[in-house]
Amino acid sequence: MNEDQNQLQQRILSEIRAFRDGRKTLMMATLDQNATPNVSYVPFAFLEDSYYVLVSEMAQHGQNLQQCKQVSIMLIDDESETRQIYARKRVTFDATASEVPRDSETWQRGIAALRARQGNILDNLSQLADFRLFRLIPEKGLYVKGFGQAFTFTVSGDELIDFVHLKDGHRKLKAS
Repeated sequence: MNEDQNQLQQRILSEIRAFRDGRKTLMMATLDQNATPNVSYVPFAFLEDSYYVLVSEMAQHGQNLQQCKQVSIMLIDDESETRQIYARKRVTFDATASEVPRDSETWQRGIAALRARQGNILDNLSQLADFRLFRLIPEKGLYVKGFGQAFTFTVSGDELIDFVHLKDGHRKLKAS
């Protein structure tokens, strides 16, 4: 990677982190046992290299996460914050979900991170038997800043690797 590419990658990584830290919820697409998709949203906390979510097994996405570990997540600008509705800033990830055991240190750290980010409601929710903590580990992603500003990347921890600027652009329809 040349110096210009390295600087661009570091700038984009910094933008993605700031964008992530400015959001409290993420959109999550899960699959049930019949591969029927379900999209929902959930509050999250980012800790080390993963997104942590606390969800009820009574919710469809909670049931789906127990059955299928593949998930897609998206952080997106609020409609009121965007200048162009077709080009909302967003970052999406293909991720793998794993349930965190209640009696583990990871549970304690995940709940503490969620409490710090989402408030004291976590004290109540984390004590309910139907709520499960999931760790969503991002693998590859897409960051869209706007028209002509899309970047794909592979994730390793909180770092981007195999970073590619998608610059081919849109094509006009051929006249018939």
